This record gives sequence, structure tokens and C-alpha cells, in this order.
Amino acid sequence: MTETLSTFEIVFQILFRFWPVWAAMLIVGGVSYMYRARLGLYGQLYDGAIGIAGLAFIGFWLFTALFAPLIAPFDPIGVVPILKNAVPGSIDPETGNAFLLGGDKLARDVFSRMVYGSQIVLIIAPAATAFALMVGITLGLPAGYYGGRMDNVLSFLANLVLAFPVILLFYLLVTPGITETPIPYTLAGLFFIFPMIFFVTLFYTRYQARPQFMWAAIAATIVIGSWVWISLVSNDFVVQALRNNGLGALAALFDLDIFKIISIEPGQLNIFVAVVFASSPGVFRITRGLVMDIKTRDYVAAAQTRGESPWYIMLWEVLPNARGPLIVDACLRIGYTTILLGTLGYFGLGMPPESPDWGTAIKDGSQLLRLYVWPALVPAIALMSFVLGLNLLADALREESLKD
Repeated sequence: MTETLSTFEIVFQILFRFWPVWAAMLIVGGVSYMYRARLGLYGQLYDGAIGIAGLAFIGFWLFTALFAPLIAPFDPIGVVPILKNAVPGSIDPETGNAFLLGGDKLARDVFSRMVYGSQIVLIIAPAATAFALMVGITLGLPAGYYGGRMDNVLSFLANLVLAFPVILLFYLLVTPGITETPIPYTLAGLFFIFPMIFFVTLFYTRYQARPQFMWAAIAATIVIGSWVWISLVSNDFVVQALRNNGLGALAALFDLDIFKIISIEPGQLNIFVAVVFASSPGVFRITRGLVMDIKTRDYVAAAQTRGESPWYIMLWEVLPNARGPLIVDACLRIGYTTILLGTLGYFGLGMPPESPDWGTAIKDGSQLLRLYVWPALVPAIALMSFVLGLNLLADALREESLKD
């Protein structure tokens, strides 16, 4: 029988463990509130209780992910056999540290796994949503602006993906067998081209009057983007395939350490690709609809009269005026992706079994739910609070966009 802490001691130590989070939230929130009039849409969120609540929830988990090594007292996959299924507050006799929120069936600290699980969520969900926005916006702008055959083809492809059952699509893209094929890396490489196209076009249309800056920005975008793109696709599977096809020099280039700045686990890459592939059509349809409405406005006609190029009008006249609905949609999609990660983890798909992500933790804890509720309840509350913060933030952004 191990020694345990009282309820007061558990609450106090949990609050104390999060001291870097409280300090960061106080500094960032205080400075943001003081200068909210100068911070545009972000500053306007501090004018209402809903916006402040949403930022508080999101800020808490953001800083928790950043300061996870300082907050968590144990290794998230470390095992202390004597504390298997330990109740909250159980103390490790060797180190004196307590399992503040109990131990799971494999004697791992539930609190530490919850803290480190936030890192996985806050890396995959926002990144996948950002890429989905890039793909959807880059295709939705010309489809809505030009219309015609381009719109018909792109809309048909988007509807084709949307017509496929979403849960089955995700299941197919994250199954372990897909990891052994080039599909995830090929799709990831394809999706990463869209941000490069977007920013190159952005700089080209905006800074033609300053050619030196324009070409420097374009060159930097291409160099950095190519570097990251090669890092993304330079995995052992691709290198071996290049060698088998007589492309040894190219394989040697892809195998250089300098091109391995990005390390993505196969399971995480599968989830990333699945989210981008399934979310992009929805962003495309929203962007297309907004462009079809905004392109009839007077300021767009004025830009056309000035002789501005179509892509300049799309990127610098239409897109800024469509940012409100797109930002709201992005917040909701991050929340949806977070729930999806939890669902996939619960079914044992995507992430490795020892992963501390919240979905896997809920799955592990639910197997003995009648006897030990805390291993499943803690990550479930964490997931719920983060999604709640995103929904509150989306509501606040929607209200501000309606005011604009």
C-alpha cells in the first residue's frame, strides 16, 4: 500500500506544477489587453467574455505544450510498477514524486501523459488545418473568380471527395498498411507545393514595383520551401525507390542529413495527410462561395478598372475581405481535427500504442473504466476543454466579423 496525498495537496501541487503556464498567460494576456486597440481582430477578442474565455482555454493548452518538460514530473511512457492503477495522489517511493492524477494499467503517470499529449494535439491539428486552408484557398480563389470550365472541374473533384464517407476515408488513410506505401509521402509532398505557390504568387502580385525585394522574397520562398519539401519526402522508402530505379545520385542527395530537418512519425504523417485531404474540399467550397459574392463588389470593379491583374485582385482585394469566415472555419476545423485525433487514437489507429495522445489515453483507460475512472476521465476532460476553447473562440470571431 503506497502513501497518498490529500485532496488539498493534490490540487495545490497540480496548480503549482502549472506555474509556467500561469505566468505566461498572465504576461501575454495582460500585454494583449493593454494594447488591444492596436492588435486588430485579435485585440477585439478581449472586448467580450466569450473571446476571453476562448483565448484562456487555448492559451492554457498552448503554454502547457510549450512547457511540458517543466510541468510533467514523469516520463509519459515511463513505468513505475508499484503504481499500476494507482489512485490520484499516490507517491513513488523511490523519487518521492506523486502520481497526481493516478496511474494507468501500465503504471504510467496519467498527469504527465495528459501534459505531453497536448504537444501532439497542438502540432498535428493546427498544422493540418493550415495546410488544408492553403490548398482550399489556392484552388477556391480562381474557381470562384474565373468560373467556367475551371470551376466545373475543381468543384467536381471537391464534391467527389466530399461524397466519400468521411470516417471510411480516414480509416483507409491511417491504416498501418498505408504506411508501407509511398501514398502518404506523395500526398504530403503534393500538399506542401500549395503554400509555395500561394506565397510566390502573393509576393509577385504585390511587389512588382519593387523588383529587388520581390525576387528576393520569391527566391527565399522557393529555397526554404524546397528544403522543407525534400526533408518531408526524403524518407527511407523514397531513397530506396530512387536507388532501385538507377537514380543513385538523387537518392544520395535526398539522404543527406541537411535535408532531414523534419522528422514526422509515419502514424502522424498518415493523420496529417488524411486531415488535409478530407478538409481541403470544404475550405475550397467556402472560399469559392465567398469569392463569387465578393467579386461583384464595387472595390473589385475599381481594381479591375485600374488594370490590376486577376491574381492581384484575388489575393489583395478579395481574400482580405473573406478572412472573417475563413478564420472562423479554421477554428472549428482545428476542433474537429482534435476530436478526430481522439477518435482515431481510441480505435488504435494512426498513433503508436505507447503514444500519450489523448485519444490513445482514453482508449487505454476505458478498458477498466468501472474500476478505475481517472485514466480515461483526465484526457477526456483535456480534449473537451481544448475543443470548448476553440468553439468559444470561433463564436467570438463570428461576432466580430459580423460587426465588420
